[in-house]
Amino acid sequence: MTTRYLVPQAVDARFNRMVAALARRGVSLMGSRVLAVRGRKSGEWRTTPVNLMTVDGVRYLVAPRGHTQWVRNIRAAGGGELRLGRRVEPITVTELADADKPPVLRYYLRKWAWEVGRFFEGLGKDATDEELLEVAPGFPVFRIG
Repeated sequence: MTTRYLVPQAVDARFNRMVAALARRGVSLMGSRVLAVRGRKSGEWRTTPVNLMTVDGVRYLVAPRGHTQWVRNIRAAGGGELRLGRRVEPITVTELADADKPPVLRYYLRKWAWEVGRFFEGLGKDATDEELLEVAPGFPVFRIG
């Protein structure tokens, strides 16, 4: 489960391009931002749209497709930038332990199940802590700050 990665489908790529284009123009779709992270091998900036989420005053990024390239890059770099229009916010991140993920994953599903629910293999906002703990290794979560 710790190497879970779902390859984006064509519709995902189109949707991501649209969300990223809006974010580059300063329009956030329900908290969306462009995450920029230096590549762990190339050192070049890599970008991807993400859903920025705040729970009890703490901000998080969740990787619904699993251990993606941006996840691997941000682990290596320890941070990156969140971009919205001309605003660029440097960030540092700390990855959550699996045991700490259930409330964050549940909130994420409550807010974005319409967009990312299919990546959670049938789990929804009403999933039990046990169900979320079982899948937690496949869903990297990062605390910002």
